[in-house]
Amino acid sequence: MKANVLIIEDDREIGELIGMYLEKEGITSSLYPTAEEGLSALESDGFDLLVLDINLPGIDGFEALRELRKKKNIPVVIVSARDTDEDLILGLGLGADDFVTKPFSPKVLAARVRAHLRRFYDSRDTALIRFGDFTLDAEGALLKKNGKRVSIPPKELELLFLLVRNPGVTITPEQIFRKVWGYEYGDVTTVAVHVQRLRRKIEKDPASPKFIETIRGFGYRFNPNTLGGGI
Repeated sequence: MKANVLIIEDDREIGELIGMYLEKEGITSSLYPTAEEGLSALESDGFDLLVLDINLPGIDGFEALRELRKKKNIPVVIVSARDTDEDLILGLGLGADDFVTKPFSPKVLAARVRAHLRRFYDSRDTALIRFGDFTLDAEGALLKKNGKRVSIPPKELELLFLLVRNPGVTITPEQIFRKVWGYEYGDVTTVAVHVQRLRRKIEKDPASPKFIETIRGFGYRFNPNTLGGGI
């Protein structure tokens, strides 16, 4: 897989180890010790994914993620020694696609990075899907509202694709977790967090959604009556 990954990690030994295992997967990488340097590199270089530490000198990883999401929709994998539920929820809420706790297996991390890249970039087709005021462009991996691009993190976009491509089908959180995140087991509350964030972007009233419906006790489904510009 030809891809270029940015690593922001102040522990040089860990950063170089990640880079070495990414190279074994055929993925090039660049390492920066601070968020300021990494964000500056993102402005000029073409990166396909970010591996981001949280505890950084200067701007921390969470603030770096906030700044990134103002401009970029590339996948983000957080790598952190902080493993509280609050950190996990905050990271996902800011638009991270994965949260890996230190210590970790660099081989497994590299495989997860590769999986995120593959699912996000290889799952595109040429279809344009319309619902309400929105157009979902699978080829360009874009969501537009009335012709204007909507900033949306990769995992939310993948989640939207999954639901829209299966209109009227109720999909359980466990199934969503396996298809979007690629893991058989894990914290499926991640799904609810992303559904809530996605609804805030596409629903007029997120508390009373018209597009992404909750089927209590089962999961979520996309309202088939809204396709083609309805509602």
